[in-house]
Amino acid sequence: MREPPPTSTAVFVDHSGRRSKVLTVTAIVTGVLVTALTVTLLVGVLGGMVGDSGLPALNWPGQDVRPDAAHPQSRSPSPSRSPETSISAQPPAPTPAARPTRTATSPAARPSASRPARPSASPPSVPSHVPSSAPTRRPRRPRPAEPPAEPSPEVTERRRRTPATAAHRRVRSTGRADPSEGGEHTVMAGRRGKRADPRGHWFLVAMAALLTTGALLLNGFANNVVGETHAPPAAGEEHSAELERVRSGGPVVNASGPLPRSVRPTARTVALTFDDGPDPKWTPRILDVLRRHGAKATFFVVGAHAAEHPELVRRILAEGHELGNHTYTHADLTATPVWRTRLEMSLTQKVLAGTTGVHTRLARLPYSSSPSAVGGAQLAAMHVLGDEGYLVALTDLDSRDWSRPAVNRMVRDTLPRRGRGAVVMFHDAGGDRSRTVAAVDVLLDALKKRGYSATTLTKAAGLPSAQTPAGTVERFLGSVLAVAQRVSAAFTGSLGWILSVAGVLTLARLAFFVSLAWVHARRTRRRRPENTPRRRRDRVPAWPTPPAVSVIVPAYNEEAGIEATVRSLVTTDYPGQVEVLVVDDGSSDRTAEIAASLNLPGVRVIRQPNGGKPAALNTGIAHAAHDILIMVDGDTVFEPSTIRNLIQPLADPSVGAVSGNTKVGNRRGMIGRWQHIEYVIGFNLDRRAFDLLGCMATVPGAIGAFRRQALLSVGGVSLDTLAEDTDLTMAICRAGWRVVYEERARAWTEAPTSLRQLWRQRYRWCYGTLQAMWKHRGAVLERGPFGRRCLGYLTLFQVVLPLLAPVVDIMAVYSVAVADPLPVVAVWAGFVTAQALSGWYALRLDGERASALWVLPLQQFVYRQLMYLVVIQSVATAVLGVRLRWHTVRREGTFNALKNLENIPGNMEPVFAEAPSKE
Repeated sequence: MREPPPTSTAVFVDHSGRRSKVLTVTAIVTGVLVTALTVTLLVGVLGGMVGDSGLPALNWPGQDVRPDAAHPQSRSPSPSRSPETSISAQPPAPTPAARPTRTATSPAARPSASRPARPSASPPSVPSHVPSSAPTRRPRRPRPAEPPAEPSPEVTERRRRTPATAAHRRVRSTGRADPSEGGEHTVMAGRRGKRADPRGHWFLVAMAALLTTGALLLNGFANNVVGETHAPPAAGEEHSAELERVRSGGPVVNASGPLPRSVRPTARTVALTFDDGPDPKWTPRILDVLRRHGAKATFFVVGAHAAEHPELVRRILAEGHELGNHTYTHADLTATPVWRTRLEMSLTQKVLAGTTGVHTRLARLPYSSSPSAVGGAQLAAMHVLGDEGYLVALTDLDSRDWSRPAVNRMVRDTLPRRGRGAVVMFHDAGGDRSRTVAAVDVLLDALKKRGYSATTLTKAAGLPSAQTPAGTVERFLGSVLAVAQRVSAAFTGSLGWILSVAGVLTLARLAFFVSLAWVHARRTRRRRPENTPRRRRDRVPAWPTPPAVSVIVPAYNEEAGIEATVRSLVTTDYPGQVEVLVVDDGSSDRTAEIAASLNLPGVRVIRQPNGGKPAALNTGIAHAAHDILIMVDGDTVFEPSTIRNLIQPLADPSVGAVSGNTKVGNRRGMIGRWQHIEYVIGFNLDRRAFDLLGCMATVPGAIGAFRRQALLSVGGVSLDTLAEDTDLTMAICRAGWRVVYEERARAWTEAPTSLRQLWRQRYRWCYGTLQAMWKHRGAVLERGPFGRRCLGYLTLFQVVLPLLAPVVDIMAVYSVAVADPLPVVAVWAGFVTAQALSGWYALRLDGERASALWVLPLQQFVYRQLMYLVVIQSVATAVLGVRLRWHTVRREGTFNALKNLENIPGNMEPVFAEAPSKE
């Protein structure tokens, strides 16, 4: 609270009881928000410490077995290794290590020395009479008086991992199932323990967004961007008794009563005043000049500047000068409402209390001048300040240094005449004040020669000091406000730099990947079989005879599209033998019945209890008869030439896996069109670049070809992550195999048709990718470039930048709302244009129509926000250690129903006409 004025003069009036209610409410709300955020963070941290910590796969197994770099195709599992490791559909009991590490002398498997090895997948279990190779754990009998307790997720996980059997070991050692065991086996795979998705982190996200918005608003308010005011127009011909009294009076005015009162400085006394500071460059220079001349002055500080440079405010007071209130943001008080005027003055008082421990009773209106220039609007503002207990300071002599006149001109305009006292106005901030510093130096010499003294405003007017001690609460609130403003200024400035760097990185990545895609396309067009005369570097190995191929289709509740998938696989122009294995993973619908009822040649249906997609893939690998394996989802259809094109790169013995070209088949709706753009630009364009850089992150589950030896070298498909395709691809790359992209191998998949289904799919993808990145984090320190290139790229562009995306949107909305929207619109249009150009080129490379780009601008307003919210949810799930279950997506049967045949692009319709059926 402001101290009551002394009673020794009628100029000061006690109005200390009036306070800014707005500031009080703002301080309370800010304190509640900050306290809530702090408590929530502490609860979240402590909860993460006492509960599950880190990703669910933190206890992942050791490094994968890697083939010899020179002969990757010749490496096979060591006989000493447990043969169940490679292709089991379910983890065996933890006897030996499931993922051995490579040593300098032998690739044989051995347990990890640093942490217990986690068993990996095991094959389908055989009939119950086959003895187990490891003892099972007997469940504890519950007490009779109490109901059986629900097992914990850890116990459920251990019970789910059944022991390996002798038949399983035979499968692991050869990579194939024993035909004598029968065509169908079961897998004793229980479901993972379910836990609800985290929700509390959304409160943290909302609080972070709120605090970011608050920091932007505080910084904008402090810099007069939010609620910006401008200089008032020149006073017109206004006449009243009050105006005439002010205009004819002195420059120090008390406007609290019905009639304003004023005083003048005493004779041969000059009150030097400096407005708009403090400034880190010019205020110290002016203080040096004043100290050299032994003069004192009054500094009318802007509260925002005082909060940014508290050391200068303390120096002003320490050197005997006086402080005045010049509002918090240099707002034009003639254009602000009363509450804003009181807020401006109160915030400045809080800052002064927090930085110096004092309040001031002096105030000066921005854009004010001499008493003769006061108009009706300024007089009304002076009344508001007078009611708040302020003494309003005008000026007798204005240097007009803001217009940068010559030094001699400023000295001449500010030199008093005939020994009169005067209040002189300068500015120590707001631009180049070098002439002001020089003019003050010259003026003080001139005043000294004429017998004038330069002192503070209250001493010149014969009034008590304007400084009064501030209370403890005021000091605390002022300190908090000053720190908050400095933090908001630093946050906004650093955020601007970070977003600028992010924008540059995004554009650079786009240009770099387009360039790599162009190189990849040229190399692909130049490729010829070895018997074609071409340059040596363009020759590609060719198969001497078409190899036999096994196609594995893991299916869970895929009755809507399994028929179309199977028919497209058998209707192929590939001249070699094709085997199709449909692995029904415990479907509750008619998936297995439909696939079996087709009676297509070369198609086998394998049933097993639900164990997850990795388990189904491992089952298919175990029962596959051939060494070239293709994995395809149950909602995907192939073109007739897909198999032929997909396995062609595997003729090179150094290639361990091939990624195909995934296309969105149901692209008629807006969500489908957005995904179509993402698949072409975001996925396929990236894979071209990854192919050249040797850091393929994912061979998609929808279409991928693998060499059996590559799968055996990494232990088959791991159950450790929800993104089994990404995990498998990273393991194969780390094992020394090449993973390439074949653009001509096209597969048409069914994409989610609603935002909810899209969220579920991408949530699982993103979370699984985070798991795979954490699991393979050791690749960063390995000799090959894969870890640094792949994991570095995913961390920067798939995790960090999406986490910053909400801040970009907040800053964009903030800039449009409170500042000039044209720069924001221009930047947004520039990014969309760059994306459209790269999208046009990507569509052209894939032979797609460029007309799909019309949805690209709309993608920035819904789809983009959904994608970065998925990243936020996934990161929070991973950090909090929540176990995420497999999210299934409802199938629409896009390719199965005859009425939807027109949705299948290109030449896909003959697939259904040519495929035989015995229904």
